[in-house]
Amino acid sequence: MSETSSSAHDPEPPIRLNLPPLSPSLFDAEPSELQQPNGSAVRNSSDPSSPTSSGYAAEQGRSTATIVSQVDEVLHNEIQEITIDDPQPLSHSSRLPGKRHSDEDDASISWRRRKKHFFVLSHSGKPIYSRYGDEHKLAGFSATLQAIISFVENGGDHVKLVRAGKHQVVFLVKGPIYLVCISCTEEPYESLRGQLELFHGQIIVILTKSVNRCFEKNPKFDMTPLLGGTDLVFSSLVHSFNWNPATFLHAYTCLPLAYATRQAASAILQDVTDSGVLFAILMCRHKVISLVGAQKASLHPDDMLLLANFVMSSESFRISIETVLVKSNVLSEAQRSLVDGGMRVEDLPPLPYSGSSHLGQHRLPSDSPERLREPDCGIGGAAGLWHFLYRSIYLDQYISSEFSSPINTPKQQKRLYRAYQKLFTSMHDKGLGPHKTQFRRDENYVLLCWVTQDFELYAAFDPLADKALAIKTCNRVCQWVKDVENEIFLLGVSPFSW
Repeated sequence: MSETSSSAHDPEPPIRLNLPPLSPSLFDAEPSELQQPNGSAVRNSSDPSSPTSSGYAAEQGRSTATIVSQVDEVLHNEIQEITIDDPQPLSHSSRLPGKRHSDEDDASISWRRRKKHFFVLSHSGKPIYSRYGDEHKLAGFSATLQAIISFVENGGDHVKLVRAGKHQVVFLVKGPIYLVCISCTEEPYESLRGQLELFHGQIIVILTKSVNRCFEKNPKFDMTPLLGGTDLVFSSLVHSFNWNPATFLHAYTCLPLAYATRQAASAILQDVTDSGVLFAILMCRHKVISLVGAQKASLHPDDMLLLANFVMSSESFRISIETVLVKSNVLSEAQRSLVDGGMRVEDLPPLPYSGSSHLGQHRLPSDSPERLREPDCGIGGAAGLWHFLYRSIYLDQYISSEFSSPINTPKQQKRLYRAYQKLFTSMHDKGLGPHKTQFRRDENYVLLCWVTQDFELYAAFDPLADKALAIKTCNRVCQWVKDVENEIFLLGVSPFSW
């Protein structure tokens, strides 16, 4: 049983073309009579009516159903769907270094059963990166992907998406670099395409845009040696797609700190930028403590994510900075915030609330005997509030509450992350929105989203939560964020460049 309400009209169903089903191929090893037609094309309702192929959504030109059968002749390998959970852990602190299962290839049963693949190849079909398996062993598979892209482009179209059963194959062409994601995780197309954009951005962070000039001089240029030793960087980025809201919110998060402490950190960084440095960023893991940049310099929020991932995943960047921060007490405050900082739904103050506004002021200190007897996770907040995300649109920053019971396992947290991801996509659908509010109820959560000119709020409640009480609780959350914004946001910085 599910309940969904929105301030906008109900979305129109996607256009589906009933075409001959694909034979057992790359995407569906075991066809079933219960499956929907493999070919489906989705177009924006505002676009003029035009023929679309069954295997992808075309950007321009013409396409016919014959593409499906011809592509089917090219796709001769299989990727099977599995029912077991994705073995990749959720916690970013428990990542395994480097690439996993490098002994696999497209002939391996285990490789075909992976739920989500990422591939990077050149326009000549040379493999550059694969999330699973050995790139050299996947040369034939990469050539198949390149053939699909070239075949469609030769017909005057641009391939974006192929649907086959429960699998989505998302393509992104960036000049001489082709990126492909094959997934049966039920993530929205927009999310998967955004992940490919971030993946390409990470390549540019490492190699810079000069790699395009190398391809111009030599179309058969092999960039694989230039990426040697970066498997950990890409693995870390792919892993962040399972837990880091910044990958779809396009915003960064700050480490909760007292305003005076953050100002002290900014003063230290200002001394660095005065020497001619373009940007100076002080971070604690993936959270920003302070940021100082040149007046004419601009930075996209996604750049923060990619830079943080690159630094955190590279051993060469791990140096000691205690001597710089010890005099200002910033280091000790950052360490305290890692233990006691953050917003917990069980600490949500009542509304109306009068008194001093400090994050965690009613919380027991970490060395208190009573605190030591507390469980690691809370039991939820008011009106069954389990978790929330708050994004400041002007600041390009977000705050996420700490996870509370019953969302206290990696599997449950990943499920909630995917639910937020789908909710974000539906709220920002360019063809049907944007929406201002949305209320959803299913067997797992009550999800409430509220979008204004100033902020976006995404909240998860107990599935039995009352709608009226959930709305009142969201008002309390917004007031709470406003009261402690000096501690949870980096104020006084100019908006990032988009």
